[in-house]
Amino acid sequence: MKDNNSLEIEFLGTGTSTGVPAIKCDCPVCQSTDSRDNRLRTSVVIRYKGRNILIDCGPDFRTQILRASNDRLDALLLTHIHYDHVGGLDDLRSYCYGGNFPIFARQDVIDHLHQRLPYCFGDNPYPGVPHLDITPVVENVPFEYDGITIEPLPIMHYRLKILGYRIGPLAYITDAKEIEESLIERLHGIPLLVINALRFESHISHMCLSESLEVIKRINPGQAYLIHMSDKIGFHAETDAMLPEGVHLAYDGLIVRL
Repeated sequence: MKDNNSLEIEFLGTGTSTGVPAIKCDCPVCQSTDSRDNRLRTSVVIRYKGRNILIDCGPDFRTQILRASNDRLDALLLTHIHYDHVGGLDDLRSYCYGGNFPIFARQDVIDHLHQRLPYCFGDNPYPGVPHLDITPVVENVPFEYDGITIEPLPIMHYRLKILGYRIGPLAYITDAKEIEESLIERLHGIPLLVINALRFESHISHMCLSESLEVIKRINPGQAYLIHMSDKIGFHAETDAMLPEGVHLAYDGLIVRL
């Protein structure tokens, strides 16, 4: 990175909850030899103003961070409680040796984490467990982390309220089915948009490709990258080639800099 004000995003994973290839699936995409068609569960690292911020920590986290270009992490933002976004939290223990690791999430997510990981939050936790410092955040209420302003964005994942995040020139949205018009207007013209596109066909809780492209058109970002994709998004090479100018399929290991 050139300086502390530039932004870099590394896509650790770009797949949906099953990953690609999916277990017991022998479709052509799951059998593809193009590494861009192999997708771990969706997660990214954002490097901005001297800090490395992870968004979501799914069950593939250990594999993802071991192969990342840089394994330093300073904080974690959680979008929602679904397992493919929080299943790797126990592996954060390696980041807790110098103190509690900071996590930011909705209060309902925090409540669920106390139920799922009770051994991390007891009065006398075992020394080897992850020591997590979780701070509640509220949609549309920006907060500061070490000099970085982070804006939690309200998103609907079918009937579940979840969060996207805006950090500097980047807006990150995953698992969205509905996005408020007011948010689309607020994000208009943002330099970089990362947004989910599950597949070509409609889905009850995720935007399909045509719905995502319509949102991208209305936001009109400088560039957009699609994430949280299933095998039904097709082959990377073929689908990426048919997208509008400035819109791309992300893939595991991709690094984008602004």
